[in-house]
Amino acid sequence: MSSLVRNVGTIGGLTLISRIFGFVRDMLLARVLGAGLAADAFQLAFILPNTFRRLFAEGAFSVAFVPMYSRTLHGEGGEGAADRFANDVLSVFLWALLVFSAIMMVAMPGVVWILARDYQAVPGKFELAVFLSRVTFPYLALISLVAMLSGLLNARSRFAPGAFAPVLLNILLISGIILGWWLRGDSHDDRIVAIILAISVSLAGVAQFAYLWWAVRREGLKLRLRLPKLTPEVRRLGMLILPATFGAGIYQVSQFVDTFFATSLPQGSLTLLKLADRLNQMPLGIVGIALGTAILPMLSRHIHVGDAAEAQRLQSNAFEMATLLTLPAAAALAICAPAFTAAFFVGGKFTAADGAIMADIVVALVAGLPAYVIVKILNPGFFAREDTRTPVWTALAALIVNIAINLYVVERYGIVGLAGATAASASLNCLLLYIILHRRGWFHFTGKLALAILRQLVAVAVMAALLWWMMPMLADHYGGSAFERAWSLAALVAAGGAAFFAAAFLVGALDKDLLAMLTRRRARNGAAPTQE
Repeated sequence: MSSLVRNVGTIGGLTLISRIFGFVRDMLLARVLGAGLAADAFQLAFILPNTFRRLFAEGAFSVAFVPMYSRTLHGEGGEGAADRFANDVLSVFLWALLVFSAIMMVAMPGVVWILARDYQAVPGKFELAVFLSRVTFPYLALISLVAMLSGLLNARSRFAPGAFAPVLLNILLISGIILGWWLRGDSHDDRIVAIILAISVSLAGVAQFAYLWWAVRREGLKLRLRLPKLTPEVRRLGMLILPATFGAGIYQVSQFVDTFFATSLPQGSLTLLKLADRLNQMPLGIVGIALGTAILPMLSRHIHVGDAAEAQRLQSNAFEMATLLTLPAAAALAICAPAFTAAFFVGGKFTAADGAIMADIVVALVAGLPAYVIVKILNPGFFAREDTRTPVWTALAALIVNIAINLYVVERYGIVGLAGATAASASLNCLLLYIILHRRGWFHFTGKLALAILRQLVAVAVMAALLWWMMPMLADHYGGSAFERAWSLAALVAAGGAAFFAAAFLVGALDKDLLAMLTRRRARNGAAPTQE
């Protein structure tokens, strides 16, 4: 468990930095663009490459490539065989990305029409969305190559470069917002800001790729660009990617479904949904991505040598860590959503009415926060065994439920109903994945794990009661001066955190072995920073 804690700490710490920069980015974006025409157009343009990135790079490709590369690296061929495999994959992957990106950029008016045909009802909005989407789409090819390079390093337990790369994106986007605001001046033409932001997205892809290429070379990996060659290993990878693409594709289709419904609602709905998701993504990114990234190569090694007991123990530890961090986060975000949205986002072009709607969206989204994270722990149980088909069926079931719920709730409850449908379908997907893992004997819920989570829930209840009591007492300060906003939120966070950890300690929800390892890690980091 110590190596899991160490790797999660590395990934989670750097992801936290990235999420903080991303949070600053969205705060500035809300104040500079608000929830209007240009903001909606940019959000759509940003969604397109990022959705395909999650489909191709972080989804199907990574879950198939990392276990294969890890086995090749630790097999008889060693470094030489791993380098040959990586070069063969790179040669095919690069050309596939270039061809796909070119096709999408030519077809962009049709793509935007499918997702956001209602944008045509607002003069200039559809055309701006098409233009911005063409400017941002090259980011897909660049960030997909970044994901491959990160996979090479992750297989060698070098998680820091891949976790740090998103920081570069957010730094460039923050710079783009500031530059666009300065260029806009007194003209009030928000299109200027949106165009500068779109350019910044593609420039960020260049910066991230350059950084990961340097990190890979520094690690001693020998990568060379050459003509594509379909070797048996590359064909096998393709056979694994295909069902994984359908699985990840189903999830991404659900994201497109959400986008379609959001763009059919009043102007600003898509922007409010994405800004609300930023609050939801803070714990999801720090905990879920860190755990999922860290356990996949470790789980693959345990399964490869036939150590089922270690595989079970690894996933149980990851499950307990996930709930320990996400259950209190979900409860705190749900209760304190009005305070967070008012303090962080309301100001400039972002009105108090926008903030009130966004708070309701946050409450609906975080209902599924534990499920979002746990899915990232359960999926590696299939991927590490090269079973990329089963998650296809669970994701398909969740998608069908998501669409059915949306058809009912969006008309009645608007964007808040859409967010609730997303949380419900994610919870269903999580439940289905666990049932299948349990039935196959690959992972089961132990009494020890159930007792640990029950104790966590007791501590969450104590924290929630305190926050519920404090929220109205500080209500006048959430939208006040910068100082008032800061100290009122600090009071909520400090009181809630202290209440949770004190209650967790008293009821035994904090694993003493885990705390000891975290303490030793901090001591080591204080004495001599590690390479990562």
